[in-house]
Amino acid sequence: MDGIVVMDKPAGLTSHDVVRKVKKILGAGKAGHTGTLDPMATGVLPVCVGEATKLAPFLSAENKTYLATMLLGVETDTQDTEGKIIEKS
Repeated sequence: MDGIVVMDKPAGLTSHDVVRKVKKILGAGKAGHTGTLDPMATGVLPVCVGEATKLAPFLSAENKTYLATMLLGVETDTQDTEGKIIEKS
């Protein structure tokens, strides 16, 4: 199969995990994503399969838009949402 599969990556999986699952489901020889999302992030992850992997560098070069939700005044020991809260202001 050759093409681009647009995945909605859930939190908790790495981009590589998603690509591995797509490859397994489709029985694809080669596949790759067009840009890494953090394991904690959710969102669109285009996965190029087969001959479409040649398009990945062109898709990666395009501008991307991110939407974030932040909580101000809280510090964790890991500087992310996974850590233990160590200070509130």
